[in-house]
Amino acid sequence: MKITFLGTGISQGIPVIGSKHPVCLSKNYKDKRLRSSILIEKDKKNFLIDCGPDFRYQMLRSNYEKLNAIFMTHEHQDHIGGLDDIRPINMKNPIPIYGLRRVIENLKKRFFYLFSQNKKSNFSKISVHELDNYKNFFFVENFKIFPLSIWHGHLPILGFRIENFAYITDASSIPIQTIEELKGVNILVLNVLRKIVKNSFPFMLSETLNIIQKICPKKTYLTHISHTFGFHEEIETQLPKNVYLAYDRLIIYG
Repeated sequence: MKITFLGTGISQGIPVIGSKHPVCLSKNYKDKRLRSSILIEKDKKNFLIDCGPDFRYQMLRSNYEKLNAIFMTHEHQDHIGGLDDIRPINMKNPIPIYGLRRVIENLKKRFFYLFSQNKKSNFSKISVHELDNYKNFFFVENFKIFPLSIWHGHLPILGFRIENFAYITDASSIPIQTIEELKGVNILVLNVLRKIVKNSFPFMLSETLNIIQKICPKKTYLTHISHTFGFHEEIETQLPKNVYLAYDRLIIYG
């Protein structure tokens, strides 16, 4: 399984427009982050988790040309804003999209033209699949996918586990049941925003490391990073063994 981090930044990306923060001014390419998204490639099948505003550029710079499915964690703009740009690769075969019923309904309203039933429409059709039962796994291209119950503030969202790989972003808390479902994963991708925050979400670094300790994955990669978190190279030296700071275009294998 090949995993490409298409983006690892927060909703504003890094650098933030107009910001003079030292991280935003950094010349290190690892400090430049597009909105968070990941692409999983296995047996010549490509699965995308989240389709943010940077999707077009992310696909072009990573040299990907097709998708077999899209999994949506939730409906915030930085996770769905690029959906319009799937059209060039979706004209012949509709790409199935998986998400909570609430998220699917939001997509239908915001991108109504993509869901047109007009046979004369030039826009491709989209196949949608609602995932409102967290207890049930589902199959896509013969791969077993487990939706994971996650909380983003007061909003229920999804994480996803595929074989021994799991992806969670924008989490403020993870239910005990989900932590149990994550035990045994080889690679965990988990969000963290900054080292110290005043509100409850996303995770502070200490909370993130506590969750990692409970799950005990072989390796963890941190994503959804804010510029206020610090410089990539400095943060990496402070992380415990087998915990890494992800960066855009990082490729790992699971």
